[in-house]
Amino acid sequence: MDFSLTEEQRQIEEMVAEFVDEEVVPRAKEIDETDEFPWDLVDQMADLGLMGMPFPEEYGGAGLDYHSYPIALEEISRGLGGLGTVVAAHISLAGNMVYEYGTDEQKEEYLTPLAEGEEVGAFALSEPGAGSDVPAMETTAEKAGDEYVIDGGKLWISNGSVADTVTVFAKTDPDAGNKGISSFIVRPEEDDGFVVEGTEDKLGDKGCPTAELRFDNMHVPEHRRLGEEGRGFVQALETLNGGRITIAARSVGIAQAALDEALAYAGEREQFGQRIGDFQAIQHKLADMDTKTRAARLLMHSAADRKIRGESFAKEAAQAKLYASEVSREVANEGIQIHGGYGYVKDFPMERFFRDAKLNEIYEGTSEVLRNTIAGQLLD
Repeated sequence: MDFSLTEEQRQIEEMVAEFVDEEVVPRAKEIDETDEFPWDLVDQMADLGLMGMPFPEEYGGAGLDYHSYPIALEEISRGLGGLGTVVAAHISLAGNMVYEYGTDEQKEEYLTPLAEGEEVGAFALSEPGAGSDVPAMETTAEKAGDEYVIDGGKLWISNGSVADTVTVFAKTDPDAGNKGISSFIVRPEEDDGFVVEGTEDKLGDKGCPTAELRFDNMHVPEHRRLGEEGRGFVQALETLNGGRITIAARSVGIAQAALDEALAYAGEREQFGQRIGDFQAIQHKLADMDTKTRAARLLMHSAADRKIRGESFAKEAAQAKLYASEVSREVANEGIQIHGGYGYVKDFPMERFFRDAKLNEIYEGTSEVLRNTIAGQLLD
């Protein structure tokens, strides 16, 4: 079993790390304060081929494997958690829906501009009354000739207010439960009735707008349905399985950022005539932080490896996301403790790492739901 990176993977890691250190880290505090979508950074990532990393070159992607993609996303998230969410929602959710379930024509028309970074994607599944309980959604899509008329609303949609393409889930057969859900490619600028109600003022994840959407008598052509009617629930689950690998990558990136900051501070801060890093209590914290971060990274790559091999990876992705998300919060928390009072103020980035880390335990499968998933796989 070889744990070393290939030469290509190492080059990708170095390239993205350089971009993050030079362009993202210096902007992170400003974006965290303004919560403005970083269009310039997205454009730069598009120029570097980072907005379509795992997609084939024929559709404008970079054709990277599912080790290289999480490696890059980890580095992006190390710089700014919100930027990691922008990329993950764009690629793993919106773009992946079109790639996995779209026709050749749909991929050419809608995936290509997403993969090239000319457009931004969003994935609209959650609703006020249907978060983890997806079949409880109330959004409907009624067939009318060669169109569907969509009515309803969505909540917690990352990139929702800035997206050019939104993959929307709605009930085409309200009486069929999870077998009555279908998915559609929605174009906000083209489809009358698409309304952005507003964006959330979140604890963290700044720079990635989390929108509330409303669909009022919105007409969507039949040719923009993704796959067969009634397959939307399965599509969502399969998409989220892959997405959990990338949220694990975001988690690892934030944990690494917190660890790096804590190590630097422990090497500089002096108390009682010596560096605080020389105290065994601090050394033990740092040792645990590094060990947990490394373990989370290995779980992430283990799940990615199974995905690459075409093997079942639902349990492994859930485990990677569960463990990495909780580790990111734990490592950021210990980083604050090492900084003492300085960790609690906004002059230092540690409190931002803690705020950004908490989201990992909530979106794309709460920790509670993931434990159910893992247990279900074990019992089956």
